[in-house]
Amino acid sequence: MHITYDLPVTLDDIQMAQKRLAGKIYKTGMPRSNYLSECCKGEIYLKFENMQRTGSFKIRGAFNKLSSLTEAEKRKGIVACSAGNHAQGVSLSCAMLGIDGKVVMPRSAPKSKVAATTDYSAEVVLHGDSFNDTIARASEIVEMEGRIFIPPYDDKMVIAGQGTIGLEILQDLYDVDNVIVPIGGGGLIAGIAMAIKSINPTIRIIGVQSENVHGMAASFRAGEITNHRTRATLADGCDVSRPGILTFEIVRELVDDIVLVSEDDIRRSMVALIQRNKVITEGAGALASAALLSGKLDEHIRGRKTVSIVSGGNIDLSRVSQITGLVDA
Repeated sequence: MHITYDLPVTLDDIQMAQKRLAGKIYKTGMPRSNYLSECCKGEIYLKFENMQRTGSFKIRGAFNKLSSLTEAEKRKGIVACSAGNHAQGVSLSCAMLGIDGKVVMPRSAPKSKVAATTDYSAEVVLHGDSFNDTIARASEIVEMEGRIFIPPYDDKMVIAGQGTIGLEILQDLYDVDNVIVPIGGGGLIAGIAMAIKSINPTIRIIGVQSENVHGMAASFRAGEITNHRTRATLADGCDVSRPGILTFEIVRELVDDIVLVSEDDIRRSMVALIQRNKVITEGAGALASAALLSGKLDEHIRGRKTVSIVSGGNIDLSRVSQITGLVDA
């Protein structure tokens, strides 16, 4: 028997998303990490969304949203805004579904992510220096061209797509005790929390954000949506100062805790994942492991089974070289 919540996304939505995604995305691996298990004195498993198509979990939500559009909406074409992972997920989904897509990216977006987005299918529009600039330009394109806007996280279908990760976790490790999830705008943790808590509400869902940017954590503690950003973070994929309306509603209801990690914690986690687990990850993808290695979750993970989400691996090799040179793991 499943638990039903009065929230914007339901378990049925996530199960429908899983059917849409079948054969389109990978069911990613979730091996045990001997190194993290020894460090944390628990059973630690890594969910490898860095090995997903386009190198991150984002294609799940993007494909689910795009495939749910009506035929008339698909003919209008779509527009999205993103600095990287959502852009690539949207672009490949457009190619798979035969939809004309435009993606607005900031001028500061990494060249490798711009190139990958273009290669998948979408036309890239470089505009502005911040996420607010890209959103404003995407809104203009909606007005001028009548395209359908595809949100990066604050959307029912996007959240449901990301929630399919939660179903996969329970399929592979039904007796998991904790799931540790990176947070940006909140689409990933909202979807995973809904999937898992609907099936087993005793499993703890713990979010992780950077000390530098943690709009969701600040909102979670304040009980209302608020902003937080002091400076940039290595976890640039989670550099979101204000959470979504839908995502916050779900997180407030279903997430057990949110912890913060330092930039040094993130660096050490990235290096540990490379050296000890042979996993290349971007900063956002290393957040969950950073929380484990920081010791802040010891009371929950000692002697228990924990899944750490490696959410993405889209990082320039030059950045990897720089980070590994700064940290002695």
